Amino acid sequence: MSAAASSKASLGKTSLCFASLCLAAATIAWVALSQRGPDPAYLPMMAGQAIILPDGRSIYVQKHEVTVTEWNRCADEGACEFTLRARPDQDPAKTPATGLNYMDVQHYVTWINKRSRHNFRLPTAGEWNVMAAAVLPEKPDPLFTDPSLTWASSYLVEGLAPRALKPQGSFSASPEGVVDLDGSVWEWTMECYDGLDGGTSPDRCPAFFVGGEHLAAMSFLVRDPARGGCAVGTPPAHLGMRLISDEAL
Repeated sequence: MSAAASSKASLGKTSLCFASLCLAAATIAWVALSQRGPDPAYLPMMAGQAIILPDGRSIYVQKHEVTVTEWNRCADEGACEFTLRARPDQDPAKTPATGLNYMDVQHYVTWINKRSRHNFRLPTAGEWNVMAAAVLPEKPDPLFTDPSLTWASSYLVEGLAPRALKPQGSFSASPEGVVDLDGSVWEWTMECYDGLDGGTSPDRCPAFFVGGEHLAAMSFLVRDPARGGCAVGTPPAHLGMRLISDEAL
């Protein structure tokens, strides 16, 4: 074998060895990254205790609603479409993020799952009812027993919850430590309302339930419930969000 051929063969072996080392290093790095736990810099504060559902499952619920500060981290990174501003007399770190439609909150969920390396989602309507059962008032007796006056009873006895946007911690806490479920922010759920018997794909659903003083169905595009939506009963005051997880942190 000539010196030139020998040199080429040696160079080829060196290149192959280098490529193998690079591949091994990349594999080790990928395994290390995939095995890392959640990133505490992006994890929200969760309630002290899990919510136990009637079927025995546990869900882990964010203590407070997502705040303006938390939302704006998503916006600053380009994953959420717009930045929110708190009033001058409000602390953005303690003010719920509101004016959000269903598409907005899905963008946030996608972002927080990627950044936190943990799986969060919105609750179903049934899960939200269980979360809030201890702090929501019992449904009052109707003021009128005549079925034709049901609308009048609802009009007079609903709408008791405050409608002004207040900082986190201004309302009740559930026994598990979930705060402000009975406040003025109505929270999006993942449950579709299509006026049918269900079965509509979420990406084709025209409206979703929001939880507040009662469950209401809102168009997925509505950010300001005062300007539209298909709410049943008292219209929501503000639309926001709260995360839950099926896995403990």
